[in-house]
Amino acid sequence: MRIVKKALCVLVLAFSAQMSAVNAQALKLWYDKPARVWEETLPLGNGRLGMMPDGGVSNEKIVLNDITLWSGAPQDANNYEAYKYLPQIRRLLDEGKNDEAQDLIDKNFVCKAPGSGDVPFGCFQMFGDLNIKFNYGDGKEPQYSNYRRELSLEEATASASYVVNGVTYRREYFTSFGTDVSVIHLMADKKGMLNLSISLSRPERAEVSVDGNTLQMAGGLKSGTDKPGMQFLANVKAVLKGGTQSTADNTLEIKGADEVTLFISMGTDYKDQRYKQRIDSLLNQAVKSSYYMHRLGHTGSYLSRFNRLSLTLGKSNKADSLPTNQRLIAFHKNPSTDKGLPALFFQFGRYLSISSTRVGLLPPNLQGLWANQVQTPWNGDYHLDVNVQMNHWPVEVANLSELNLPLADLVDGMIEPGKRTAKAYYNADGWAAHVITNIWGFTEPGESASWGITKAGSGWLCNNLWDHYAFSNDRQYLKKIYPILKGAAQFYSSILTRDKKTLWLVTSPSSSPENSFYLPNGKHASICKGATIDNQIIRELFNNVITASQTLRIDADFRIKLRDMLNSLPPAVNIAKDGRVMEWLEDYKETDPQHRHISHLYGLYPASLITANGTPEWAEAAKKTLEVRGDDGPSWTIAYKLLFWARLHDGNRAYKLFTEIMKPTERTDINYGAGGGIYPNLLSAGPPFQIDGNFGTTAGIAEMLIQSHEGYINLLPAIPDSWKAEGTAKGFKARGNFTVSFSWKDGKVVNYKVISATPKIVKLKVNGKFITTKSVKA
Repeated sequence: MRIVKKALCVLVLAFSAQMSAVNAQALKLWYDKPARVWEETLPLGNGRLGMMPDGGVSNEKIVLNDITLWSGAPQDANNYEAYKYLPQIRRLLDEGKNDEAQDLIDKNFVCKAPGSGDVPFGCFQMFGDLNIKFNYGDGKEPQYSNYRRELSLEEATASASYVVNGVTYRREYFTSFGTDVSVIHLMADKKGMLNLSISLSRPERAEVSVDGNTLQMAGGLKSGTDKPGMQFLANVKAVLKGGTQSTADNTLEIKGADEVTLFISMGTDYKDQRYKQRIDSLLNQAVKSSYYMHRLGHTGSYLSRFNRLSLTLGKSNKADSLPTNQRLIAFHKNPSTDKGLPALFFQFGRYLSISSTRVGLLPPNLQGLWANQVQTPWNGDYHLDVNVQMNHWPVEVANLSELNLPLADLVDGMIEPGKRTAKAYYNADGWAAHVITNIWGFTEPGESASWGITKAGSGWLCNNLWDHYAFSNDRQYLKKIYPILKGAAQFYSSILTRDKKTLWLVTSPSSSPENSFYLPNGKHASICKGATIDNQIIRELFNNVITASQTLRIDADFRIKLRDMLNSLPPAVNIAKDGRVMEWLEDYKETDPQHRHISHLYGLYPASLITANGTPEWAEAAKKTLEVRGDDGPSWTIAYKLLFWARLHDGNRAYKLFTEIMKPTERTDINYGAGGGIYPNLLSAGPPFQIDGNFGTTAGIAEMLIQSHEGYINLLPAIPDSWKAEGTAKGFKARGNFTVSFSWKDGKVVNYKVISATPKIVKLKVNGKFITTKSVKA
């Protein structure tokens, strides 16, 4: 058995070396120095566990994460008297006294304190730090050479190597997709040269101990209630080849080893009262197998997802021979010199999706699953007015469809609390969600009317859920989510009220996420009637529920009711005197013309109410809107603008937005305006780190190459001049459950292939011409 394993390991290593030679660093991030700050460390994740090593030579800090580690607890922060103020709020809005209506909302129509500012709302938190201190024998700060630190997107592994005193040291790291533990392998090319100590730490609420040869860290977070908060545990074991192991001062001490493999098993009691037994079992199983068997299982499981799609955007010009931080700087100075970085960034986004969520667990939050703080920015929560939705925009088209399912599970957990919120504030049927949620099912308005009263959250989430059906054609899934879609439609249909001026059915109160406007009296407000995003989301949702009802052959009466109401909704777009899309029902002047949110273009993306060919007048108004908004902003804003321009079929403008988001930055301050960019480790900067910029840009690159939202598959709808020379895209998905591969030269598609589970008729637009053909059986 041992001989078979050794032969298998040799085969795996040979295959890895061959793949590395073929791809020649094309899908790697690499650096010639250890990370100075967390924003230079390399993100690893298996959907539950996260790990970010800094590659330090004397001391290495590896930040550990678990996507389920949250403070707080389920709560009911609804104000059950709020609905009584709804008639007065609506009356003030009818009278044009928006500022007075907003004051009334701030007093009586928001969540009960403390809202999102503390527990029990809670926050996503870092798990802790694994600290490794190396001893090279002379007690001095080591002088090292030939340093290289890298992340392989093809293998989901990180590594660091360097030379000290003539000895080559190498480390490899991964969070195993095969065995659900984190693994670190330490090697030296001379025997007996590994001397190190290993410890665990956390800024608060944790105790570290040693039990036999197992290093442990356990604790519990604040709940904000009279019940204990979430409990967590990490166990670390070291398996040595040669050398000795001992313990001292709650550390593991290793001397004279040839190789060391560290196994980290950790978790929380989130939906698992037997978490300690599970953690112990995973660790005990892990130490029984060799490092190379772990690596083989991990890589095979990961590649089953990652290898579904490949992308090249031209010939390599050896830009990848630069360290990634330098490559980013060079690209920003002259994008035309590096055809490979956009493809690398796209695949990095896919890698982050695979790494930050898993079927049956939680969706990626504002930071994916990577955090280095106890109090993460904006609680590391799920923002429902663009951010969590953006996190999921690339997964369908990028052939990672199942990674949309954790979001559906999160939304399902919001239904019951959402029903209470709908009754408390609107005395309405169905379920409601506002701007923020957490793993505990928070659906209440936020604590300030200026941002917290936006009620687009539930409808916008339904767009993501619908997308999975549109791409997969999975009727069983549609049957499962139908009650969610219907409940959201019931809520909106029961709160719509007749606007006295236009006679349209509108939401009141309403707001356009986080934006404000001037009133005729010179004052400003955020609260209004019938914000454009509400109108667009409700129109799209009603149509999707009607389609679902017809497909499932249920709820005919409700379907008829929604069709009737659609006739009384405002148009998806109203155009202002200056030619822009109106953000509100009235043509207010915005307080910030370059505001980061562009919610009134929801109908352009992710919806398909505004299209370049179908509604050219609206598309032109969208262009004028984007021109005034400008191209800068936090990283997620730039990514959204990229998507808008791609939908408008302006490839060069979309590409300009891509180069804009790729600005190198090291800023970590809280930013709401211009100045987004990319950190040296290619994570997106709001700043601070927000992963939605990565995912939005990944979706944007895909949208430049393939679109399917208008009832046909459009190849190269927004290809920029920079990518026209040649390229190949394999394994992209299109609505209708089609898998599409194609290549191009001089901006023209030269071949394509459409695959589906069963052959069926499909309509394409290729090189500007419509083609009807039959797909090939998978």
